[in-house]
Amino acid sequence: MTALDRRRVRRIVEATDGTKLALELATGTVLHPGQVLHRIDVREYVVTAAPEHVLVVRPRSMEEAARIGHLIGNLHRDIEVRGGDVIALADDALADRLTRAGVPFERSLRPFQGRAPGEHAH
Repeated sequence: MTALDRRRVRRIVEATDGTKLALELATGTVLHPGQVLHRIDVREYVVTAAPEHVLVVRPRSMEEAARIGHLIGNLHRDIEVRGGDVIALADDALADRLTRAGVPFERSLRPFQGRAPGEHAH
């Protein structure tokens, strides 16, 4: 499931084996990779993160890491921090801001473990 799909609370999900699962979750529910959706006999249906287009930034210093976090946060994008990488769902506005800030990044296709765009709290 994509990060956005993991926030969709009412829909039919088709598992890789063709089994269809009806989701009727409480509003505001967010599914997380590794979470079990359904068990039947010895079979479990587990949420996985689908590959998505992301921007991967490798901050060169703590100062740059703080600036990147501030920049991405001001755009209300979520991040995933993995090792020394800062990962965000790809979009042109974010890529443009990173470029204008002089921050090198790469585009990649990989599972995004963070939350969907707009999912944040103050």
